[in-house]
Amino acid sequence: MTDKRKVTNPLGLAVLSYLSQEPMHPYALGRALREHGDARSIKYSPGSLYMVVGQLARAGLVAEHATGREGQRPEHTVYALTDAGRRELRDWLRELVGQPRHEYPALVAALAFVSALPPGEVSELLTARLDVLSRQRAEITGLITDSLARGVPELFLLEEEYRLGLLDAEYGFVQRLIARMADPATNWITLWADHHNDNR
Repeated sequence: MTDKRKVTNPLGLAVLSYLSQEPMHPYALGRALREHGDARSIKYSPGSLYMVVGQLARAGLVAEHATGREGQRPEHTVYALTDAGRRELRDWLRELVGQPRHEYPALVAALAFVSALPPGEVSELLTARLDVLSRQRAEITGLITDSLARGVPELFLLEEEYRLGLLDAEYGFVQRLIARMADPATNWITLWADHHNDNR
């Protein structure tokens, strides 16, 4: 379970996954994360990457493999996955794939308090959101199409397909909400508008 994990930052999962392929220096890990577009799935910075590698090392999930120096650069440490780290990687993935988790999307928080804005403004904002969602959908669709054309196996595009599915679901919800707000039969819109008219 997540609450028993010594490292819970999703960046730790990425580090364990990359180190399961070969030992790496944190700088090389960062380069791999950038080159594979993992910033689209996991939030990280060079500082947070070094911090997470340190946490994994203290937890016994990774260990120093070698130290070396390239040119004039400072000496660096290459890390390798331990047996405990390999078990942790698999257990963590099993949990994430098999057990739904409650998340806190920003739109859900906004909808919980959206009545603080007048309905006309909310409708305009939602319409603008549809435009952004359309552009994001086109971007991801293009990325998937280009990647497949370059011979990237679909296995490595599953997160993009999931992202696309979420966008489609959000687009449909926002579209339906706009339509409901424009429908005169939606009685809660009148109450919402009256509330704002009374508080001018």
